[in-house]
Order: sequence, then C-alpha cells, then structure tokens
Amino acid sequence: MNDTQQFTQQTKALIDDLKSVCANYGLGNDGNEFKIITQVFLYKFLNDKFVYEIKQLDDSIAKAENWEDALKTLSADDYEMLIMQLSESTAVISPDHYISSLFAKQNEANFADIFDATLTDIARENSDIFSVLTNGGEKIVLFENLSKYVTDQRDDFCKAIVNKLTGFSFEHIFHEKFDFYATIFEYLIKDYNTNSGGKYAEYFTPYAVSKVMARCLVQGDVDNVTCYDPSAGSGSLLMNLAHEIGEDRCTIYSQDISQKSSGLLRLNLILNDLVHSIHNVIKGNTILEPYHKQAN
Repeated sequence: MNDTQQFTQQTKALIDDLKSVCANYGLGNDGNEFKIITQVFLYKFLNDKFVYEIKQLDDSIAKAENWEDALKTLSADDYEMLIMQLSESTAVISPDHYISSLFAKQNEANFADIFDATLTDIARENSDIFSVLTNGGEKIVLFENLSKYVTDQRDDFCKAIVNKLTGFSFEHIFHEKFDFYATIFEYLIKDYNTNSGGKYAEYFTPYAVSKVMARCLVQGDVDNVTCYDPSAGSGSLLMNLAHEIGEDRCTIYSQDISQKSSGLLRLNLILNDLVHSIHNVIKGNTILEPYHKQAN
C-alpha cells in the first residue's frame, strides 16, 4: 500500500468513526448527522492545516518535540508576525481552540458548551474569508452549535467526537492532489446523496462525469478564467473545471438555492485550495434573484 492509499484509508476511517459516534447517540440517518459530520471534518482539516502551515513557516517549531510549547515561547510580536505570513487558505486558530486543547478539557463541566464555543469562535474569527453569503447579504459562517442536535448526553457525545479527532493528523495529506480530495469528498457525502435520504436527499454530479465534462470544456492553456455555475450544488463540475484550468488561474462564481449545497461547495473549495473564491459563493434563488448579474 502506497502513502496515498494509506492516507485515503485513514481519512475514510475517520469519517466512518464520526458517523459511528452519531449512530451511537441516536443520530444515524438523521438529517442533522450531515451537519455534524461535515462541520467536524472541516474543523479537523482546518486545525491540522493551521499546524502544517505554522511548521512550514518556522523550522524551530517544526523540529520541536512539542510544537505547541514551542509556539508558546514566541513573543507576542513574533507570534503576530508568524500569523500574518499564513496563506489566505489557512484559518487562524487560537491556542484555546486547538483540538489538543479541547482534548485536554474534556473532563471539565459542561464540555458540550466548551466544544460549541470553540467551533463558533473559530467561525467568527475567520468569517471575513470563510463565510458564504446569502442573496440578502447575510453571512453563513463555518460552524454552528452542534451539540444542540443531541437530545441527551451532550457532554459525552462531544467527548466521543473529540477523541475520534486525535487518532491521526491531516498534516501528511496536504501535498496530495485533486483526485485524492475528490475521492475523499465523495466518500464524505455518499450517505447524504441517495434517494433514501428523504427530504434531505439532493443530487450531485458524480466526479467521473464532471471530469469528462471539464475536459471537453477546457481546450488548451487558459489563464485568468471566470467559472460560473448558477445551480452549483456541491461544486463537482466547478472543482473539475478549476483543476483542468489550474486552481491558481481561475476564479469560481456560483449560486444555489440550497444552504446544504452551498456549505458543501465551501468545503470543496477549502479542500481544493480555492478559498479565494468562497466570497463568490451565494446561497439564493438564481432564477428569481441572480446575484452575480445584479452585482455586476
């Protein structure tokens, strides 16, 4: 088994573990399970991306036995300078909001409130870059209070979730390419993209179909391209187009009436290094209120 196959297997195992926790607390096949799984997965991804970027910027932190202790030794000015060097695709996460910090607090009273506050604080602190907009200009931030979806044993549920996040790090997958993330994304949403999902079911273009369409649409080398989809769904076609063109040579614009789809598109953009296009993702009715036509 090569490294990519191993990372794929580990990432899928994390998704399965999170779904198992939801099932154990009565949320299996529940519409709210989707929100918990995707937001917790994104929290894990952004946490590890922050750690990875910090280590790339400071060799002494990368080589330290404990990177958190090394980070704490920096002066306020040095820490601020380090944070300013982070790429725009990296969410800024404060020490109190690291997964390791949550893990250390899991025996404190009202842990569910601590867990929820961690997610909503991260969402608020990074809202300018990572929020999806509605037609009316409201921001849909990264995270919400997730423990509210559990009717009982909220603290235990949040502890179980956090314990699943500490098994391995995404730090080793950030060099992976588009095909890896496309596979992971499809696996992440596969249980929420079926006819059995009832009113929560929505349909997304399969990766293989989107890949063929993108290859047909993109002919030769192109640069400084705008890609627009008025009913983007989870963004499968847009992601394949961006990959075919080059993620650094295009900007994504989209609209979709579904808040669920808009959230998935944001996740897709984050996974595929297209964070610069998140502010162009609009949740709204394209037919009645075509946002990008009005905006331009």
